[in-house]
Amino acid sequence: MFYLPIVLMILATTLYHLAQKSVPTQVNPDVLAGNELHHRHDRHISPDPSLPAAYGRILVLRNVNWASCAVGISIVGVELAVLLAYRTGWKISLVSVIGNTASALLLVGIGLLFFHEHLSVKSLAGVALCLVGLALITQH
Repeated sequence: MFYLPIVLMILATTLYHLAQKSVPTQVNPDVLAGNELHHRHDRHISPDPSLPAAYGRILVLRNVNWASCAVGISIVGVELAVLLAYRTGWKISLVSVIGNTASALLLVGIGLLFFHEHLSVKSLAGVALCLVGLALITQH
């Protein structure tokens, strides 16, 4: 039970990055923050002033895909994981370091396998240092 919040944090942080990478470039970042719909609704305008406000909201959401929803879900997952980690006794100095480093290492593997990314020698050295750091910081 002690490690469950950290596992949740690693998975939610990894999902967050994968989802952000998959958000279509046509989606206005304000939509993901909820600002676009709020502002357009308050002013009762659409992106095209000749269109009704409701149609404008549909246009704003037209390019939103699964990734846009996954961003929100992953943010909630990270926040819940951090809260649970502190409630189960994790130290404030370790939660972020362990969770984010482990997620970064997982994302390196995902980037190599699924996105056909390549690592330079310098990046590989950084990955090795992350692994050593994670091993040192998690030793009892």
